[in-house]
Amino acid sequence: MLSDRYGNRLSSASAAARDAYVTGVDLLLSANAGAEQAFERAIACDPGLAVAHAGLGRCLQLMARPQEAKAAIAHAIELSAGLSARERGHLQALGLLINGRSAEALAAARAHLDDYPRDAMVLAPCTSVFGLIGFSGRPGREIELLGLMDSLATAYGEEDWWFLGMHAFAQVECGQIDRALAKVERSLALNGRNAHGAHIRAHVYYESGEREGGLAYLSDWWSTYPKDGQLHCHLAWHIALWELELGRAPRAWQVYHQHLRPGASRGPPINTLTDSASFLFRAELAGERREVPLWSELSAYAMQVFPTPGVAFADAHGALAHALAGNDAALSRLETGARGPAGDMVRELARAFAALRRDAWEEAAASLQPLSATHERIGGSRAQRDLIEYALAVCLLRAGRSAEARAYLAQRRLGGPDHWPLAGLRA
Repeated sequence: MLSDRYGNRLSSASAAARDAYVTGVDLLLSANAGAEQAFERAIACDPGLAVAHAGLGRCLQLMARPQEAKAAIAHAIELSAGLSARERGHLQALGLLINGRSAEALAAARAHLDDYPRDAMVLAPCTSVFGLIGFSGRPGREIELLGLMDSLATAYGEEDWWFLGMHAFAQVECGQIDRALAKVERSLALNGRNAHGAHIRAHVYYESGEREGGLAYLSDWWSTYPKDGQLHCHLAWHIALWELELGRAPRAWQVYHQHLRPGASRGPPINTLTDSASFLFRAELAGERREVPLWSELSAYAMQVFPTPGVAFADAHGALAHALAGNDAALSRLETGARGPAGDMVRELARAFAALRRDAWEEAAASLQPLSATHERIGGSRAQRDLIEYALAVCLLRAGRSAEARAYLAQRRLGGPDHWPLAGLRA
């Protein structure tokens, strides 16, 4: 019996199927293009390789093709008779994930990892800021994820580029910047084309306040990353923000129009929506005029790709788009109907953004202030959730409470006011 790159046995006698499956896993874990095709090659070589069908399902899910993803995992489960306990547990966890049963999927994954810690395809959905823990809506979820990664570090050692990168991301989100830097640089030394590694390195630059260095590094790395790569849109967002913060607004807008906005981005819809909303809002905070047609385009996109509330991170950015586009009907649905583990936060954010659009600064600040201590619950990274902190600071500033706004940002931001990308708060 053959094994994958992590030493997990595979119920297949086809070396070609094994090799294609391993390639698919590595492409998926590195957020590179071609994973879907690699899993399809594995299936062509051995139609009974259930984990390849599951891998294909996970690819399709990440690219927001849910019906195809569910069909792929259903076929994988049909093939489970006679498989090893490890493979059956693998299929169970991914099946729950792909079918939208997130809390059960996380519980199944954690139980599975107790017995098979090196089953990276089961661990991967638990990691990062968009994973099962990241989107759990629980306070303390950053510490929870770091605890999980710390507990598995011995099983993966210091030679696995994927685990090192994901461990580093958990450390970044908990403020362990020096430790994260060492791990992500080791990860990139082992696999320099790991897009997750480049992304995590960008977060280290961001959290360290190294704008010029971050922009130079990421622009060079991204220049040869294919546009259909899973993280292309999001890496473009990092680049656009640094261009904006460094005073190069025309270049930032060029990146937005070519790589971020709906129709230009080829990334997952959640990235297209959230990165576009974040960029447009931060551009306004930096002094750019409000582009209502772009907000209207984004509001329509949000209604198309997330018609039913439930994913807090997407819903929060959708609320911002609806508010600044003047789409009161869509915003009202989120104010009253947002659900899920962090639905309460989405409802409050929707009210805050509605007040912000009306220039009701005190009202908006009153809605935002209670969220400032627990906004990790909506998901996303610290860098992404800066949007909430900057929104509160601007509301305080425009309500005439500039000293309070500066004191609030000083608790979180590195450097002095000259590092805050907010018109009116710089020294």
